[in-house]
Amino acid sequence: MRRHAAIAALAAAAMLCLPAIAQAPAQIETTEDARAALDAARQQQRNARARGEKLERQAAASREAAAKARAETAALAARVQQAEAGVAAAEAALALANRERRKLDRRLAQRRTPLVQLTGALQSMSRRPLALSALQSGSLRDLVYTRALLDSTIPVVRQRTAALRQELDRARELESEARAALVQRRDSEAVLLQRRRQLVARAAQERLKAQQAAGGADREAQRALVLAEQALDLDQLVGQLEAAGSLRQQLTALPGPLMRPADPTAARPSAVPEPLPSETAPPSRYQLPVEGEIATGFGEIGPGGQRQAGIALLARERGQVIAPAHGRIVFAGPYRGYGRIVIVEHDNGWTSLVTGMGALDVAVGQTISAGSPIGRAPAAGGAIALELRRDGDPVNPLDYLG
Repeated sequence: MRRHAAIAALAAAAMLCLPAIAQAPAQIETTEDARAALDAARQQQRNARARGEKLERQAAASREAAAKARAETAALAARVQQAEAGVAAAEAALALANRERRKLDRRLAQRRTPLVQLTGALQSMSRRPLALSALQSGSLRDLVYTRALLDSTIPVVRQRTAALRQELDRARELESEARAALVQRRDSEAVLLQRRRQLVARAAQERLKAQQAAGGADREAQRALVLAEQALDLDQLVGQLEAAGSLRQQLTALPGPLMRPADPTAARPSAVPEPLPSETAPPSRYQLPVEGEIATGFGEIGPGGQRQAGIALLARERGQVIAPAHGRIVFAGPYRGYGRIVIVEHDNGWTSLVTGMGALDVAVGQTISAGSPIGRAPAAGGAIALELRRDGDPVNPLDYLG
């Protein structure tokens, strides 16, 4: 009976083939790709969680209502990106389990055919009745020899198939890991959907408050749209908006009226002040608008043959896009060839340009904080481009990350 059970177990092991329970993402082609994607997604989760916790502490400590609201909205955007990274991590874990499973299936297939043949022959020999063997030609000595050979063969087969049994156990473990990854992905998607709904409602409130607070925001938005229609290209549009922003800042910084001196003949013209370092400093806490792989670097030749004035980041489908730094929205809308774009005016003559979005969460005239939601990637995903300019000249945004 033990011999029969051992042979049956070997036959079952040879013919066992556990089906894959889910498909891997199309962009992951190798096991190394899956591991790299899993590591990157987990790191993005940690980064987004840290940003969210920091912004939540800032919101709790802020006493100004507007700053508190912006920090809370930015914290919610970070939590959305954390949930997106959680979905990406679950997909990468699922892809990794499936790829290892397919590799294991190929090894099992190579061993299955000879093992099935061996176990079939052993089963046929073991099931032959003793009386029938005695009636056939040959002596009982041959029958005894065959049975003795069979008894000595089973331990050898067990030893040689030990590695195979381990691989079958590993196949069951991979199936369990894949099922756990599926559960994690469903849970992460549910959390992501909930946080996106909260963020959409919060961003709408922020836009409404900004429009109510700035009475001239509508006129400014209309002027921005007119400039977009008249500009020959995106560079000209950015230049015109930068000029308008510079004029606005200069007017704001003008001193009040001076008192007439008692002796006008003793008055002397004041020296032109030199700009302080703080008046030329780049935006603080600068960050990337999306968590993703850099598709095109600063200064590289793009698909159109032109040298890139910024960087392009690969984004998830409908991925959350955030503001790279504190500033003021001077343009938000579609622009030919660039999808929906946002131009952020920072202090000291710095400007950020984010393009390639499928939807926007901000309006012209709105003040935003670093990490505030400004839009979402298209439904099919794609590249989100980021440009940083200093007095109109493009610079590498990676050099200014905080």
